[in-house]
Amino acid sequence: MPKRQKKRYQSLPLNIGQPDIETPPSILDAVKHSDFKVLEYSHSAGNESYRKKLVEYYRKVGIDVTPEQIIVTTGGSEAILFGFMACMDAGDEVIIPEPFYANYNGFAVEAGVIVKPITSSIENGFALPPISAFEEAITPKTKAIVICNPNNPTGYLYSKEEMEVLKQVIVKHNLYLFADEAYREFFYEGTFTSAMHLKGVDDHVVLMDTISKRYSACGGRIGAFVTKNTALLNSVMKFAQARLSPPSFAQILGEAAIDLPDNYFDTTKAEYKLRRDIIVQRLNAMPGVFCPNPGGAFYAIAKLPIDDSDKFCQWLLEEFSYNNATVMLAPATGFYSTPGLGKQEVRLAYVLNATAIHAAMDCLEKALQQYHFK
Repeated sequence: MPKRQKKRYQSLPLNIGQPDIETPPSILDAVKHSDFKVLEYSHSAGNESYRKKLVEYYRKVGIDVTPEQIIVTTGGSEAILFGFMACMDAGDEVIIPEPFYANYNGFAVEAGVIVKPITSSIENGFALPPISAFEEAITPKTKAIVICNPNNPTGYLYSKEEMEVLKQVIVKHNLYLFADEAYREFFYEGTFTSAMHLKGVDDHVVLMDTISKRYSACGGRIGAFVTKNTALLNSVMKFAQARLSPPSFAQILGEAAIDLPDNYFDTTKAEYKLRRDIIVQRLNAMPGVFCPNPGGAFYAIAKLPIDDSDKFCQWLLEEFSYNNATVMLAPATGFYSTPGLGKQEVRLAYVLNATAIHAAMDCLEKALQQYHFK
């Protein structure tokens, strides 16, 4: 007997932060039309021409740095890993508000660093935990605090007041503040406060950056490690030299991106805001579902009337369909370090167009009506 083929459905992927926004053609053209005889190693800190252009970019967002205070990295991931390895010894601790970007765990394991989570709550939209929570988590082995602003996976946008709270903590306890600002451009209400806007803490602050989400260029693998701490830069430079150099073509792409018109992000932000408004409205209209309104990035976390988000998300893919489609979600358990948290929560990345998001929400609404706890 021939094996029965399982019916395939269209999957609507809201589980991963891969934007569908078109990469600007002009920056792709810069790579296509690059003219050189030898594809050489760049400087280990990155091409000087690119670092000088980055200074122009940072100046536009109120960050005053020099080319010597920037080390170009292979994606934002390498910037984070360099920070962990340069600032901490094996067995040292880093505090991260949870839920947090799951790969921080991987970078910590690589560096032999221990993650100490402090939990934020969906009930208040994942605001920064109180200063007392940080104080309780700090030990003699604590060396740094990590934030992602705007946040992945919650979409939360930290306020200026919350950033000042973090400043108090790092000064009092002589800690580093690692700021992952991959989604800097994408905030929808209020204002964005960079860690590098904080005054009087230059030696404490490390900015981890990337072009991946900013210009919808995730495959370029170009990021930046930025700090005014000279001793730390010298230490990180050793890691940069050990891996030789960051990718050359993507530096050409990143350099061209700085010359995009100042209003480039207006359309992209408006599109993401539209998608956010649709997804939040649709989710909160479903019985038993709660989704706080995220202030930035392109993620939202929703609490669903389920018992186990891992099982639910697997069931969606293996057993459920509506209108010949199903929806892919990320169980929030993967974004918590504390065991048992996130069981009723999922992360949704609103990286599909409005029509596809409505179709995905139709699927989810029907799925919640049919799902029985496994």
